[in-house]
Amino acid sequence: MTAKKPLEGLRVISFEQFGAAPYATMFLADFGAEVIKVESAHGDYARQTGPQTLDQGDSLYYQCFNLNKKSMVLNLKDSEDRELFENMVIDCDAVVNNLRGSLPTKLGIDYESLKAIKPSVVCGHISAYGRTGSRADWPGYDFLMQAEAGIMALTGDPDSEPTRIGLSMIDYMTGMMLAYGVTSAIHSASKTGVGMDIDASLFDTAVHQLAYQGTWYLNEGIVTPRMPRAAHPSTAPVQLQKTSDGWIYICCMNQNFWEILLTLIGRSDLGEDPRFATLAERQTNRAILSDILDDAFSDKTSTQWMEVLKGKIPAAPVRRLDEAVDNPFLEEAEMISRVEHRSGRELRFFSNPIKINGERPEQQAAPALDEHGSALRQSYQHPRGAAHCNDGTS
Repeated sequence: MTAKKPLEGLRVISFEQFGAAPYATMFLADFGAEVIKVESAHGDYARQTGPQTLDQGDSLYYQCFNLNKKSMVLNLKDSEDRELFENMVIDCDAVVNNLRGSLPTKLGIDYESLKAIKPSVVCGHISAYGRTGSRADWPGYDFLMQAEAGIMALTGDPDSEPTRIGLSMIDYMTGMMLAYGVTSAIHSASKTGVGMDIDASLFDTAVHQLAYQGTWYLNEGIVTPRMPRAAHPSTAPVQLQKTSDGWIYICCMNQNFWEILLTLIGRSDLGEDPRFATLAERQTNRAILSDILDDAFSDKTSTQWMEVLKGKIPAAPVRRLDEAVDNPFLEEAEMISRVEHRSGRELRFFSNPIKINGERPEQQAAPALDEHGSALRQSYQHPRGAAHCNDGTS
């Protein structure tokens, strides 16, 4: 069975590159929207991002963020291409970009520029620091946001240097925020006939991810430190523990899980120790408790401990990347999809994490540069306002 796609019938034009906006529009494409990826003659820089394991106009990095899309080359500074783009806008629901702050207005792809062509169009913008203010034209990337927003200062061991999250989570979160904003705006426009600009910036997203630690500081002046063992700042034991061959993460987020843990590791006596009787006491005596629990966990491997703990308390082994991806549970959860690439090679990707009526959305390989340009130009090279068709051809 093929999963129903709730965004079928929507059309999105996206001026995008690298990760943040492509991540947003990939979700829209997975959910059925026709996403037309507009590229320069040189293509998205992601096509050349290594390690290069496909041909010179393609890479696994590019494939990762551009499944289910169409590609066409346009130059908005060319009058014919500009007219073609404006013809396309009439038939589209949203125009998305991740350009520097002032460029969308200069290129005429913001709502003010396009509303006369289509009043209901939604214009989605991802930028580093927003489209207004002193930093509007600053370049910016995920890791910079992690640094300035305080995320690196919250990550890693207290005795090590500030540490970035190992993945570009700010890019991905900003992309998801834009996808949510754009679909919400399209919903509004379908009822009112009036579109709008939707803005998401990497910096704003990074600050927002400070969440409760940031709120603690805003209201109480509490500066959350980096915690040893990647521990939760206010609950114990919620942290890494050493096993005979590695590490396991345990989460005793309440008294019940703590008591179950003691039974499972054969240390019920610790429940009578006043140093560990309550959450507050365990937090105060965290360092002592960590050493005691290390001793208890050191007599089995991580795999053996998971057999003891699984389903009884929240716990997980710490895996290397290869171990994590080769985890059989990913196949059980249908989180690995297999996609035919135009080279004839079968590629594996992570499935969309959202199920629709119990099914994962289908995925198709990302397009070659300008793969759909000819068909799209043929469809839209006619006077503005004439009837447009969307026959789904590629």
